[in-house]
Amino acid sequence: MASFVIEGGHRLHGEIHPQGAKNEVLEIICGTLLTAEEVTVNNVPDILDVNNLIQLMRDMGVKVTKKGLNSYGFQADDVDLSYLNSDTFIKRCTSLRGSIMLVGPLIARFGKALIAKPGGDKIGRRRLDTHFLGIQKLGASFNYIEDRKIYEITAPKLKGTYMLLDEASVTGTANIVMAAVLAEGVTTIYNAACEPYVQQLCRMLNAMGAKISGIASNLLRIEGVKELHGTVHQVLPDMIEVGSFIGMAAMTQSEVTIKNVSQENLGIIPESFRRLGILLEQQGDDIIVPAQEHYQIESFMDGSIMTIADAPWPGLTPDLLSVILVVATQAKGSVLIHQKMFESRLFFVDKLIDMGAQIILCDPHRAVVIGHDRNFRLRGGNMTSPDIRAGIALLIAAMSANGTSHIHNIEQIDRGYQDIEGRLNAIGARITRI
Repeated sequence: MASFVIEGGHRLHGEIHPQGAKNEVLEIICGTLLTAEEVTVNNVPDILDVNNLIQLMRDMGVKVTKKGLNSYGFQADDVDLSYLNSDTFIKRCTSLRGSIMLVGPLIARFGKALIAKPGGDKIGRRRLDTHFLGIQKLGASFNYIEDRKIYEITAPKLKGTYMLLDEASVTGTANIVMAAVLAEGVTTIYNAACEPYVQQLCRMLNAMGAKISGIASNLLRIEGVKELHGTVHQVLPDMIEVGSFIGMAAMTQSEVTIKNVSQENLGIIPESFRRLGILLEQQGDDIIVPAQEHYQIESFMDGSIMTIADAPWPGLTPDLLSVILVVATQAKGSVLIHQKMFESRLFFVDKLIDMGAQIILCDPHRAVVIGHDRNFRLRGGNMTSPDIRAGIALLIAAMSANGTSHIHNIEQIDRGYQDIEGRLNAIGARITRI
């Protein structure tokens, strides 16, 4: 198990480039199974979750070609369906949350899929009902095999239908869309997730010959086609990284330029940081965060305490609430952080309290942060990263703290952030991997 040693108190200065969007790439790679022709994907981040999925695709018989820096070709013209029944495949799926999105493409193109309960962050209940119910409505049958703890899914033919999703699940919507593009007839998905990741998947599928309309809305209409062909796809910059870098700059009182952020796909993220009092300047497609000695949390117009909560797109992504919570510890004022979607994601705040933060954990979903206004800084600590987003939040806290901090289990951070210490050290951080 690797660890970071962080020497806190160093200001950052310079430019940093966000990596390709992790959550988009996981969908896109699974989508390449829908055609026998090659699909080229550019701006693929070199992170554990993505690399594990790429290796899983290789093991399934997909021809994977490294075409350049962060560029891969995927050709699924000879998929080994017998491998899906192997214990090795099942074991790999249990450690990779993104593997659930193999179901849609496999059932659409091959009429069968086998999947174990996938792994990922331990941030509370993450049910799969939306995936399964949607694909069942298209005509698939699910059989749970108790002794192997796997789901066997079969469908001789998928048929389009109308469905109203019980929740606007991003991965659930992606899975159903990938199944529906090759189904017979028209599929209508209401209450579909409309995050940029899903938009990008739909645009790639349309470039491959699919007929999807309503992209960027919560009502998708998919006219099934008989087959798809190859294409070239460019992955968006990771908006979670963009938000993380904004938080780092604010906490370390640094001037940082975040390059090529794809402003139109950031949604409410910049405004959420502005509500904490953080100044942001837009210059072309870059965001400049100027050095600030102090930043003050806004209040609502009636004078009540500011509340920042996650919500389905175009609301604030839950993946950034951990970062926003940490940034609020050094602001002037108080804020209520309401994490609605995952009941265990706020449990890392005890580590921040040990570092000197003033936080009241009201319940598994809500925490009140009372900002220090830099009257005293956080102190270095010894902590363990419980998940990707809490890991980067703890790293931000350590970079701003007095003294030296140790963060263990940084494999969790590696799952979502490419060479994070190398990129941050290049602009002034002091992070050592041991």
